[in-house]
Amino acid sequence: MPETKSMDETPLFTATDAVCPAHAPVDHPKIPPEKIGVLLANLGTPDGYDYWSMRRYLNEFLSDKRVIDYSRWLWQPLLQLVILTKRPFTSGANYKLIWNNEADESPLATITKAQTAGIAATMQARFGDDVMVDYCMRYGNPSTASRLRRLIDAGCQKILFFPLYPQYAAPTTATANDQMFRALMAEKWQPSVRTVPAYFEEPGYIDALAQSVARAYDAMEEKPDILVATYHGLPKRYLLEGDPYHCHCQKTTRLLKERLGWADDQIITTFQSRFGSEEWLQPYTVEEVARLARAGKRRIAVISPAFSADCIETLEEINGEIRESFEHAGGEEFTYIPCLNDDAAHLNVLSDVIERNLKGWINRE
Repeated sequence: MPETKSMDETPLFTATDAVCPAHAPVDHPKIPPEKIGVLLANLGTPDGYDYWSMRRYLNEFLSDKRVIDYSRWLWQPLLQLVILTKRPFTSGANYKLIWNNEADESPLATITKAQTAGIAATMQARFGDDVMVDYCMRYGNPSTASRLRRLIDAGCQKILFFPLYPQYAAPTTATANDQMFRALMAEKWQPSVRTVPAYFEEPGYIDALAQSVARAYDAMEEKPDILVATYHGLPKRYLLEGDPYHCHCQKTTRLLKERLGWADDQIITTFQSRFGSEEWLQPYTVEEVARLARAGKRRIAVISPAFSADCIETLEEINGEIRESFEHAGGEEFTYIPCLNDDAAHLNVLSDVIERNLKGWINRE
């Protein structure tokens, strides 16, 4: 996919920063001073909501074997000849509803930039100029390869790669890491690279989730009957094949419940965003909220702990299809609690996770 140019495509290194290596001859070319790079990775975003932008994005996303692991000879004809002739129109219409028209980008892009700026400021305060922070997308722009190259050009010989998914799953964390390793394969001189593991049980992350719930509940005159913690879906067979995602999600909900001091019946775990006809992790969010309404739960709140930033699955699917399912079944008050996004508590815990994973490379004085 071609890269789009924007303000944040400017190089991180300028010639005035160049130095001659220690003990090198005086005529040795000047090079960037050695630094450490932190590369944040999120899922991705189309460049626009028009047909061709959506088609390029969906083709890259749905062609990923980590996402759809059916045989290519079976899947690609269906994808290219059927799905990609229709879905770009419907997906584009959904993106148009939430598009950041002022910045001409998706909310995920806007939020990821804000997260990057906030974490970069924290790293600057903790480590000075020794650590650079940038971001990339697994699908769409800016690509992982382009941002890896930008960090290398800036002198980063050690890079910490951070997929922004609290819970590990093969179609999210693993495919982000895959793309990073593919990008490394194109480098003549590869930097040292570390990847950040899932952080779903990080105390600060649970605290930040609990604080967001408490703020939302404190602002309500009547408290919800139940909190629905909805996570992105995954085929059930992934669990049976060893993917820990389901376990990570269940533990996230349990830790959040314990942090809030709630009873078991005050929060429930569900899964959204099904695709295809096979069985996925259950209960399905869209069906469960309707069941709750029919069971007399007139007021519910919904939170999405699997997403580090609000995106099409939260801003459109939850506030659209899932809200409508609840209301059509008799529900009266539906409250969506936003993702942690660039909340200060969230950025602080992400920065702490980064600092811990940089140990041995750099230490705070």
